[in-house]
Amino acid sequence: MTTSIIGFPRIGAQRELKRATEKYWKGNLSQEELVETAQKLKNQNWQQEADSGLDYVSTGDFSFFDNLLDTANLLNIIPHRYQALDLNFLDQYFAQARGYQDENHSVKALPMKKWFNTNYHYLVPEFEDDTQVKVNQGFLFQDLQTAAQQHQHIKTSLVGPFTLLKLSHFSGSKQLADFVPDIINAYRQILQQLTAYQLDWLELDEPSLVYDLTAADKELFETLYQGILAEPHHYRINLQTYFGDVRDIYQELINLPVDGIGLDFIEGKNNIALLQQYGFPKDKVLFAGVVNGKNIWRNQYQKTIELLKTLPVNDNLVISTSASLLHVPYTVAGEAELEPALKQHLSFAYEKLTELHELDQILWHDAKDLLVANQALFQNVNHPTDATVTQRIQALTSSDYERLPLRSKREAIQKAEFKLPELPTTTIGSFPQTADVRKNRADYRHHEIDQATYDQFNRDKIKRIIAWQEEVGFDVLVHGEYERNDMVEYFGENLAGFAFTKNAWVQSYGSRGVKPPIIWGDVSRKQAITVAASTYAQSLTDKPVKGMLTGPVTIFNWSFPREDISAQESVTQIALAIQDEVLDLEKHGIKIIQIDEAALREKLPLRQSDWYKEYLDWAIPAFKLVHSPVQASTQIHTHMCYSEFNDIIPAIDQMDADVISFEASRSDLSIIDELKANHFETEVGPGVYDIHSPRIPSQAEIYTIINKILAKLPVDKVWINPDCGLKTRGESETFASLKNLIAATHQKRRELSE
Repeated sequence: MTTSIIGFPRIGAQRELKRATEKYWKGNLSQEELVETAQKLKNQNWQQEADSGLDYVSTGDFSFFDNLLDTANLLNIIPHRYQALDLNFLDQYFAQARGYQDENHSVKALPMKKWFNTNYHYLVPEFEDDTQVKVNQGFLFQDLQTAAQQHQHIKTSLVGPFTLLKLSHFSGSKQLADFVPDIINAYRQILQQLTAYQLDWLELDEPSLVYDLTAADKELFETLYQGILAEPHHYRINLQTYFGDVRDIYQELINLPVDGIGLDFIEGKNNIALLQQYGFPKDKVLFAGVVNGKNIWRNQYQKTIELLKTLPVNDNLVISTSASLLHVPYTVAGEAELEPALKQHLSFAYEKLTELHELDQILWHDAKDLLVANQALFQNVNHPTDATVTQRIQALTSSDYERLPLRSKREAIQKAEFKLPELPTTTIGSFPQTADVRKNRADYRHHEIDQATYDQFNRDKIKRIIAWQEEVGFDVLVHGEYERNDMVEYFGENLAGFAFTKNAWVQSYGSRGVKPPIIWGDVSRKQAITVAASTYAQSLTDKPVKGMLTGPVTIFNWSFPREDISAQESVTQIALAIQDEVLDLEKHGIKIIQIDEAALREKLPLRQSDWYKEYLDWAIPAFKLVHSPVQASTQIHTHMCYSEFNDIIPAIDQMDADVISFEASRSDLSIIDELKANHFETEVGPGVYDIHSPRIPSQAEIYTIINKILAKLPVDKVWINPDCGLKTRGESETFASLKNLIAATHQKRRELSE
């Protein structure tokens, strides 16, 4: 019995990598200092893993931005527009992730999408027709060499060729199949180069195997691995899957000439049946993902042991995590303000290393005291309950999920109500959270200023941004969200049933981290949340100001959920709480209310056959429950970003919102074709520029995008907006970009009126 993990967090327990990287981007840190900070974090991770008793120290899981982008750069899959910038390796890498702009160049970033069913985002590799796939020297080899100087047993990980190709974009006439020979040769070259290093296991990550696979997919997979595995190597190779089961390719996997196969037994529950039906080869090692890599609750050892004993393996077993620990915070230690009744049940990355070691000790060293202590813990789980919440849910009927009149009639009522011009302009919600905004919030949290001082600062900010939007010419305004730290955490803090940490950060993308709240009890609204800020903003202008809310599915998906009740029940509780806020805003004169569902797609099952029965059949009604009681003249908006929405467009239309804004700029507006093909009824605001890049789009660029949108969608259905909230951007770049957005829109309006 041995223990291993798929990967470890890399942003630093105190977000050291985030701070160093952002200083580097601003020119306040040298590249040498950034690399030194990264190396310190790697060393700390390796030592933590070794000290915990983990049998293999993991390399290859660190990244300055994204592991798939790392793999693409390792293989020279770098579009010419970035190579033409003539930058050093790391700056060229960041240009792909963030875009690049100087007096001579303006290059967009690569598209960014959600990593399977998580809140992590990956950069989409791009193959051009003349892409020369070859192996570059990179951190993969450097880290192996450094780790071997410190530790004896090393595992390194790399995104596998099948997943790399399936998640890539092919921008020319050549398609995936055209690059298969080059990819095989490049991976063989990597295998050959790795023979020069001290290495126990090479982990090839193939999460794309848990999707529905066609016969062509299976043929591609076998072609790739038959070619790659022909390369001689002294180390062992583990083909690692996660996020689901491998029902479509299990028999092929167990016949593959690899030394180990990694399977997920948390989300991939069908994997147990596969092993029991088809067995598992005695000459291979099973990396059993039995410690949850995506949630933060303690492992129940007795259940895990019972599961492991059902598997048809003997000594050829490694206990592992179900996914990379990238998706959980570093450690529970230091979270002194959490209630002991809750804290004792939490397990972050450090604690999960301990759980792996203790499971090993129980199974193979008869450590009964560890099992007894764990069993005692699970006899004392007391989630706070609320009878009123239960009664509200039990009283719901089908009519509570339907809004009347129909959308077509509401649209006419709302056009008469608001009298907005063609191509109405708005933003998604937040404006930049500048240093003074963050300081005001920190001072208030640390009791250095009182409530009145804190509120007055935010009112001054609201007044300023309302005036700026009016001056520039926006049609529907927002209050800027200066009082909010995070779109989920802020609401959780004002709802019963949530708990919060001080330092439990998780990487979302690049230097962006989130601190997900913990759903611990029944959820209800404690008091009005956004009414004061929204009504104050509306009092400053005759133009409509949007009330800004986060939807129930996104709050759930971007929190660490409880495991004692169903996801449907938990989301319904949240939906009723947000419904209370919607009705309160409407009562106070807010006529346009945006209910963001940025994470709707995130927890969609990876297999299409499960989409509706396991998710959409309750997720879509939960959103409808939030807004169904409002008046016909109240306009409901929602926003979605950084996921693949094309294949669930009909379900999104069923949400029955009046206006939906999408992220579309990084994906080259591809979603518009699907909206047209599916006869999408909802008014729509495709994002016309990418806010996650610091570059400023020109008026001409935005004008061109507006024309592309109007070539496919009727003008009376289109809104103009950025692709996401502006919280993470600086004011100067934001204001310049938004002025260009307004100028481009006015240019198009003049053209339409001629």
